[in-house]
Amino acid sequence: MARADEKDIGPVVYVVDDDDAMRRALDTLLSTVGYRTAVFSKPSEFLAKFNADSPGCLVLDIRMPDMSGLEVQQHLNRVGSMLPLIFITGHGDVPMAVQAMKEGAFEFIQKPFRDQDILDRINHAMKLDAENRNIVAHHAEVLHRLESLTARERQVMDLVVDGAANKVIAIDLHLSERTVEIHRAKVMEKMGARSVAHLVKMNLTLSEKL
Repeated sequence: MARADEKDIGPVVYVVDDDDAMRRALDTLLSTVGYRTAVFSKPSEFLAKFNADSPGCLVLDIRMPDMSGLEVQQHLNRVGSMLPLIFITGHGDVPMAVQAMKEGAFEFIQKPFRDQDILDRINHAMKLDAENRNIVAHHAEVLHRLESLTARERQVMDLVVDGAANKVIAIDLHLSERTVEIHRAKVMEKMGARSVAHLVKMNLTLSEKL
């Protein structure tokens, strides 16, 4: 069966449930369809090994004796984890699940559930996680490029993004048009921009939030 170890960097479905039968059943189901899994009977064991940068999703029982699923969620929120959470709930736990959704949970599923229902939710959660991480990675790359600009190049870029022509930029910054052209070319090169429209889009990326 698929297992995650410390050297793995790919996505993992984490399962935290104190119910031995449920935990084993989910582990077997997920491994059978090709998911890599990491299963835990106690939230404390999961939190001790979990890396906030690890991709994947978390399937979490909402009611456990030592630490509730809501408490695990609150801890993950505090450390900045973006891992999508799927809560497993009993009928009486629905109000708790609603609270979990308000605090950012991806989904909850009531017991008993069909295998395909939990798989569908996990598939969607894994896709969401990949999309979110791509956004974060792209944001980080654009920010890195932006930080490579000199102060003058940043001034030129801001004006270019605002739609100012070289002549206007030259007047505003008290530069020659030729100097503006040189700075503008360096901005496009350092930012990896194919066009002004592309530069504008990258600038907008910096304001994107998950």
